[in-house]
Amino acid sequence: MVLYATVKTLGEFPELNAHMLGDKIVEFGNVHLGFAVDTPRGLMVPVIRYANLMTLKQLSAETKRLAAACIEGTIDPDALSGGTFTVTNLGAMGIESFTPVLNAPEVGILGVCSIQPKPVMNKEGGADFVPHMGLSLTFDHAAADGAPAARFIASLRNKLAAFELTLAG
Repeated sequence: MVLYATVKTLGEFPELNAHMLGDKIVEFGNVHLGFAVDTPRGLMVPVIRYANLMTLKQLSAETKRLAAACIEGTIDPDALSGGTFTVTNLGAMGIESFTPVLNAPEVGILGVCSIQPKPVMNKEGGADFVPHMGLSLTFDHAAADGAPAARFIASLRNKLAAFELTLAG
């Protein structure tokens, strides 16, 4: 769901779905989404081509296929290049926050952190512990300003919250 919501959000923020090539910024109409995979041979970043044209089910299947190929050592080398934005996830390792490193020439990378219970005030004046997932965005400030980057994270958060409400309802 995080990858799908990221793809949908990138459609609203083309300045983050881009490459910084010297002093030139190239924005892309399609999202070729890289995602980090931990393998016995080290980190690999396969790319889901035309992720913006996929349904959630298609994106999930392609993610699983590419991750398995990376882990098994059968990944086509061409599938490891050409990304326009990357997502990396240390949340599964219990990492609460981190700063992802850009995958140049990409302009942005999203870090997905662990889900942790956080206190939220309830109607009775007490606190309920509600799961929260941390997100961290690293971006090339020469290519994008901080305000659009902050709006990207806010929009992504809203999409993920809407998914949560849809699944709960």
